[in-house]
Amino acid sequence: MITEILNDLRAESQELDDLVSPLFDWTIPTPAEGWTIANQISHLRWTDRMATLAIRDPAAFAEALKQATPDMVDEGARERVRLSDWRAGRAELAQALQEVPPGVKVPWFGPPMSPASMATARLMETWAHGQDVADALEVTREPTHRLKHVAHIAVRAFGYAFLVNGLAVPEVPVRVELTGPQGELWTWGPEDAEDRITGPALDFCLLATQRRHRNDLTVTAVGDTANAWLPIAQAFAGPPGAGRGKGQR
Repeated sequence: MITEILNDLRAESQELDDLVSPLFDWTIPTPAEGWTIANQISHLRWTDRMATLAIRDPAAFAEALKQATPDMVDEGARERVRLSDWRAGRAELAQALQEVPPGVKVPWFGPPMSPASMATARLMETWAHGQDVADALEVTREPTHRLKHVAHIAVRAFGYAFLVNGLAVPEVPVRVELTGPQGELWTWGPEDAEDRITGPALDFCLLATQRRHRNDLTVTAVGDTANAWLPIAQAFAGPPGAGRGKGQR
């Protein structure tokens, strides 16, 4: 399983690499307020480096965790980065994830993660930041089967989305049915659940990574719990973001 996810992570990273490698100007602003294309790539490089540190030297990572500040993410995004740095860093992380012994979890800023979960998280974040870059360049990316990883981590984060917004986690199950890029159906949750979310996988992923406003997407919710979840859905760890405004994209 980890090999398959890592192959998809490599492919997702390469797609973003293909977008930025021809550029002479990485100072182009992206939809993320205050972040240029350089900041997007620098952030990915920083996170890859921290993940590799967590795998290869858990004690050093624990020390870095003690010194973490609220501005840590933005500080990482402001680091100067070369394309070669990002390429080397993501290759090193993939190798490190491949070498984690079975059953061992990797420490992280939240709960420890299995190598497969960490690889999935890196793919999700690469896809999301890649969307910011594509939007900045006014490029439309073709959706791929890799969206299933992004959707999966968003569904798994159902309870977390409520908790991080200071809300009680509903006990009502939600059925999620998404249409993949080739018309295939991806499902999560009990088939007989009354609360349901349906729509294109791309739209759900754009919503859960907060790259589009709900009103600009074709995602339908049925039931009180499903309707409460969609506005706060997030596939990423950390505090809820501001998201994108209605009609912004």
